[in-house]
Amino acid sequence: MPAITTADALIKAADNLVEVVTGQLPKNNVTADAVEQLMEIFKTEAKAATCDNHTQRVLRENAQVQRVAKEQASTTQQQASPQVANTTSTQFEVEVSRHNSTQLPIEVPIISQDDDSSPADNNSAPAHNTRHQHHIRTLTQDYMLHMMEIPGYTAPFTPAQAAARRYPLQFLCDFAYAVLDDDTGDLLEYRHLIKHPKYKDTWSQSFGKEIRHLATTTETIFFINKQDIPENRKGDITYGRIVCTYREGKKDKYRTRITMGGNLINYPGDCGTPTADLLTVKLLFNSIISTPNAKFMSIDIKDFYLKTPMTRYEYFRMKLELFPEDIIKEYDLKNKVDEKGNVHCEVRRGMYGLPQAGIITQKLLKKRLLSAGYTQSKITPGYWKHKWRPISFTLVVDNFGVKYIGTEHVQHLLQVLRKHYEIEEDWEGSHYLGITLDWDYPNREVHLSMPGYVKKALARFGHKIPSKPQHQPHKHTIPSYGATVQYAKAEDQSRLLSKDEKKYIQQVIGTFLYYGRAVDSTMLTTLSTIASTQSEPTEETMSNTKLFLDYAATHQDAIITYHASDMVLVVHSDASYLSEPKARSRAGGHFFMSSDTKDPQNNGAVLNIAQLIKAVMSSAAEAELGALYINAREAVPQCQLLEEMGHSQPPTPIQTDNSTALGVVTSNIQPRRTKAMDMRFHWLRCREAQNQFRFFWRPGKTNLADYWTKHHCAAHHIEQRPRILTPQHILTALRTSKRCTPTPLLNYNYAATAA
Repeated sequence: MPAITTADALIKAADNLVEVVTGQLPKNNVTADAVEQLMEIFKTEAKAATCDNHTQRVLRENAQVQRVAKEQASTTQQQASPQVANTTSTQFEVEVSRHNSTQLPIEVPIISQDDDSSPADNNSAPAHNTRHQHHIRTLTQDYMLHMMEIPGYTAPFTPAQAAARRYPLQFLCDFAYAVLDDDTGDLLEYRHLIKHPKYKDTWSQSFGKEIRHLATTTETIFFINKQDIPENRKGDITYGRIVCTYREGKKDKYRTRITMGGNLINYPGDCGTPTADLLTVKLLFNSIISTPNAKFMSIDIKDFYLKTPMTRYEYFRMKLELFPEDIIKEYDLKNKVDEKGNVHCEVRRGMYGLPQAGIITQKLLKKRLLSAGYTQSKITPGYWKHKWRPISFTLVVDNFGVKYIGTEHVQHLLQVLRKHYEIEEDWEGSHYLGITLDWDYPNREVHLSMPGYVKKALARFGHKIPSKPQHQPHKHTIPSYGATVQYAKAEDQSRLLSKDEKKYIQQVIGTFLYYGRAVDSTMLTTLSTIASTQSEPTEETMSNTKLFLDYAATHQDAIITYHASDMVLVVHSDASYLSEPKARSRAGGHFFMSSDTKDPQNNGAVLNIAQLIKAVMSSAAEAELGALYINAREAVPQCQLLEEMGHSQPPTPIQTDNSTALGVVTSNIQPRRTKAMDMRFHWLRCREAQNQFRFFWRPGKTNLADYWTKHHCAAHHIEQRPRILTPQHILTALRTSKRCTPTPLLNYNYAATAA
C-alpha cells in the first residue's frame, strides 16, 4: 500500500475546503476569487513536493545499488585475502572527522573501535547488519552510554559518532578515569572491571580499600537506611561516582576514589575559597632567591577534605551490586538497601565533589594555624606568614609553598600540621602547582619549566609537529612606512565555524593559557587575539589557532629564570594604536623585580599584560595613556604584597616610550580637550603626586613591553625569545652539575595517546 505523502495531504485539504465553501459563496465574489487563487497555490506546491519526492526516491534507489555493489566487492576482496581479516583486532585508531566538505576541516582526532567481523556477517542480508539487530554491546559502548546517563551531563559527541563508535580523543582525555584494557583496547569503568575475570579481584580490593578508608579510617561516610534521611533533605540526595585510575610510579598503582555529584548539591552558604594565584607564587620565588639564606620547600596534606567535619550533612546513593561481598557483609548493607537496590550514605566530613568542601576546610585550617601564630593576609588571598618567625607560605588548596630561613621554623609548621593531618614533605621543592623548579642557591637563581606539557597538549589535540619550524605564533601585520593616516584593522569576513570547531578553539585557549602565564609569555598576545573572537570564531580564527599550535610544537619546554634583585617592582608599559579589529588598541606590560636605578636591569617576568583596551582610543597618545593606567593599576596590589613580604617599595618605576603620555601624567602638558582621558590621567597624576609611581621615558627599542602589544615577524621573535626566556642548555648544565634530573610531574604515556 503506497504511503500518503505531504503532497497528497495538501491536495486532500484543498478539496475539503472547496467542498465546504461551494454553494455558500455567491459567484463573482472577492472571497470566491481568493479561494480559487488558494487552490492554484495548493496545486503548485503539491506538484513541487511530488517532484521532490520522486527525486529523493531515485537517489535512494541509486544509493542502494551502490552500497550493494560495494558490499559485494568487499566480500570478494576478503575472500581473496583471508589473512587480512585475520589480523584485524579491536584497537583504537586516530582518524580525522570530516562531516561536511564545505566546512573548514578541523583535524581533531577521534577514536574509533570497529567490531570484529567474520565472513558470515559479511554475507548476511543488509537487514541483519543494522544497529537494531546488534543486541550485544561492547564494554566501551557500555562506558560511553553510562557517561551519557549521568545527570546534568551533556555528551561531547553527536549521535552519529556514538552509533558508529567513533569518539573524539578529547572525550577520552576528559573521562580518562577509566582503565584501558591492554588486550582489547576497551575503556573499562568499575562496573565493567568487577565483571572482568582478569581485573575483578584487583579492583574489588581497591574499591573495598576506599570504602574502609571513608567509612572506618576517616569516618567520612556512614551507611544508613533511606527512611533515616530527614524529609527536608531527600530532595538533595545525589549520586556517587566510582573513579578508577591506574597510576604508574605511585605506591598504590590501582587507585579507586568515590566522588559525589556536586551538580546536585544545594548548599545555602558561600562556597568561595581564598587561594593564592600564580602572581603571588612568582613573587614568593623572587623573594626567596633575593633573601640571604632563604630556601623553599613544599608540603602536601593528604586527605585534606576528608578530615574536615561538617555541620550540614550531605547524602548520596549507590547500587548494592557495585559492592564486593566482603564489604556487604562487613557493613551489613543487605539490611540497608532500599526497594530500588540503592544503598544510601550520609556524608559527615568533607568529601571529593562537594562544592562547600573547600571553604569549610579552609576555615578549619585557618583556626588551627591561627592558634600557632600563622595568619593569612587580609589583602592577598592565599599568602600566610608567622607573627615573628622568618617563615611564610602560599596555600593553593592543600599545597603549601614555604619560604623559610632555618629548618627549625619549618619543623614548627610541620609539627602544627601533623597534629591534625597526614602530610608529605618535599625538602627539595622541585615541584609546585605543576611547575618544575630548579633551585640554584649558590648563584641565587631559580628556573621554572613545565617539561612535557606542550607535548601532552599536542597529543591531546592531535596536532603533528610541522615539517618546517614555525617561529611566529601569529601572522604579523606588514608595517606601512611613511603613511600619513593610520586606519583601523579590517574585520574578518570569513565563514563562521561550527559548534565543535568553536569548542576546539576554546579548549586550545584554556589548555595553553596556564602554560603561557606560568613559563612561556611569548604566547600571550596570540592567545589574547584568538580569545577575543572565540565567541564567534571564523575560518581565520581556526587558521590562527593552527599556526599557534605549530609555534608551540616548534618551541616546547620553555624556561623562565629569576635572578636575585633588590625586590623593587619595575614596569615597562606600551600600547599599539588601532592594531586590532573594531578600531581597538592593545596594551602591553612587562613586570619584573629589579633595582631602583635610572635604568633597572631586566629580570624574568612575574607578570605580562597583553590585553585589549575596551574603549576606542582617539589617538596614539591616548592609547599609551590607557596602557599606563592598566599597568599602574596592576602594580598597586603587587607593591602591597611585596611590603607584606618585607620588601619596602620606593615609587614604582614605570617606563614608557611616548613623551606625550609622560607629559600628561607628570603635569608637564595641560591637555584642553581630552574628556575621554580624564579618568585615566587624573588617577595617574594623583598617584604620581603621592610618590607611588615614578614615570620615566626611554626609547622604544628598550621598552620590553612592546613585544606584547602587537604581532611581530618571525625574525623579531627569534631575536626577543632569548631576552624573555632561558636557553635550554643553561638548565641542562645546572642539572648535570647536580647529577640529577627532576622527574616529570605527570607520568604520561604519549605513545598511547598518539596511537
